[in-house]
Amino acid sequence: MAIINRKFFRNYIMVIMLLGLTTLVFHCKNGTKESEYFNPQVLATHGNGEHFVGSKTCMECHRDIYNAHLNTAHFNSGAIADSSNIKGSFKEGTNILDLNAVEFQMLKNGEYFYQHTKIKNRSTEIPPSKFDIVIGSGVRGQSYLTWDNDELYQLQASYYTPTDSWVNSPGYPTYYDEPRPIRDACLKCHITFAKSVEPSPQGNRFDKSQMIYGIDCERCHGPSAKHVVFHRENPEALEAKFTLKIEGLNRQQRLDLCAQCHSGPRSIVLKGNSFSYFPGEDLNQYSKNVDNSNPDQKLDVHGNQYGLLTSSECFKQSATMDCSTCHDPHRKERGNTDYFNSKCISCHTEGETVCSNTVMDKHIKANSCISCHMPTTPSQAMMVQLDRDSLETSFNIRTHLIAIYNKDMWRD
Repeated sequence: MAIINRKFFRNYIMVIMLLGLTTLVFHCKNGTKESEYFNPQVLATHGNGEHFVGSKTCMECHRDIYNAHLNTAHFNSGAIADSSNIKGSFKEGTNILDLNAVEFQMLKNGEYFYQHTKIKNRSTEIPPSKFDIVIGSGVRGQSYLTWDNDELYQLQASYYTPTDSWVNSPGYPTYYDEPRPIRDACLKCHITFAKSVEPSPQGNRFDKSQMIYGIDCERCHGPSAKHVVFHRENPEALEAKFTLKIEGLNRQQRLDLCAQCHSGPRSIVLKGNSFSYFPGEDLNQYSKNVDNSNPDQKLDVHGNQYGLLTSSECFKQSATMDCSTCHDPHRKERGNTDYFNSKCISCHTEGETVCSNTVMDKHIKANSCISCHMPTTPSQAMMVQLDRDSLETSFNIRTHLIAIYNKDMWRD
């Protein structure tokens, strides 16, 4: 009987120990998860010390907005290159860009993609260049960047959506040219944040581990580490803390959020680099355009929608109109005629403005206000060469100079 009791006691002790060990492991594991939850991974750090944690952290409380934003051109304007987002074809017969003095062949090797270069009438061998980053959502086209250690360059082959073909990248000659260095001013409209590893804004060296691709929530609302941690720790709090409240900004501050990318090249850097500006600050303290002092300077339709909009009578005669009056940056609006018509009508019904176009003209333009008053216009800044025998072709981009145009300006 004593032997049985000793066995029972020993087994009892072992069970208790196993239960204790299991409990310890469980709490250790969950403690780690809890720690990670309240201390989200820092993806990059702004120059002012604020931390980016990525737009996925916004999904917990803003799922509908997050899911809608995934379909916007903003979100898809920059990405790591892979088969899901490179629009150009790598299939035999459609993977060649043939120019006067050089031919480029796009080939896939395993899960990676490469540009192969053959200079005509020369035996020079040029190593293949890897597609590392996709620039552009593909609505009009895409360009591609390649890493050389921590230096970033543009590939000579780009993709042009209207012809579904490879084209010579804008600004490249029809012969082989050395890869073009990519500065932060080039990245700023396609990348939420990039960390430069050299002080000069003319450099093309970046920290690969601190790049946030596409234009996501934190580009306009600011780095969100503090915001996310606070609301995870205080789920009952209804007032947003530690984030930029757009509705609390004045009109110029709201315009500056969009003007970061939509006000021309802003090639005169006054402070820091293209990623130094922080949402809510005065953008003109950081950069400006060469033509800012010349009111008669003709604005190109590519890149300076801000300048065109602020030159419009609609803007001048309104005390509140800004980009978000007509655009919801969280949602894909392209092609939604009814949506944009409603924006125009919301203002122009007040004065009983009546469209003077004929019924036939309205039908031709699909009853779209912007087709007549904001026609697509050839850009003089964005031009591509389709092949060795073609002239340069302009991108047609919708002007944001809202006005009354002649019928010969109507394009879509």
